[in-house]
Amino acid sequence: MVRFLLVLILVLAVAVLVGFVMGYNRLRAADVRVAEALAGIDVELTRRASLIPGLVHTVTTFAAHEKAILDHVTAARAALTAATGSTSVTQRSTAERDLDTAVREVVALGQNYPQLSSSSNFLQLQDNLADTENKLAFARQYYNDAVATLNRLATTIPWMFVAPLAGTTTREYYQTPR
Repeated sequence: MVRFLLVLILVLAVAVLVGFVMGYNRLRAADVRVAEALAGIDVELTRRASLIPGLVHTVTTFAAHEKAILDHVTAARAALTAATGSTSVTQRSTAERDLDTAVREVVALGQNYPQLSSSSNFLQLQDNLADTENKLAFARQYYNDAVATLNRLATTIPWMFVAPLAGTTTREYYQTPR
């Protein structure tokens, strides 16, 4: 009887250990997926920011006296570049919203300057920006899906008991900048 109890306790201990290891690995994998997804957003934000100097240069050629708009887009680009290095999702989203506003102002200049609207550089930059926006929307969705998975794991039984030991916490969702 004592032998049976010892074997039973050993089997239970091994089962708990295996469950802990599985939970730890699932939580860490979900945490890594979130970090990877956030890096994907940063890649697209950086890609978009790298298109801005060409856009500013093209617009400057046709509309040099629109200095306030060009200064705004340049400052917004610098803020976005700084935000991609931070850990704050909110800061990224705010910087992205500011850049969106500034880029819309620059693109709207194309309506005021017909020669700008017909420029192949300007049209190509608009296409590249639209393509980047699509990729950015996908990256945001992927990030939010990864956060949902991590948050669900970190707040449900039995994983919620393993989460603090795995060093994972819930993460904030990426809000669409509008």
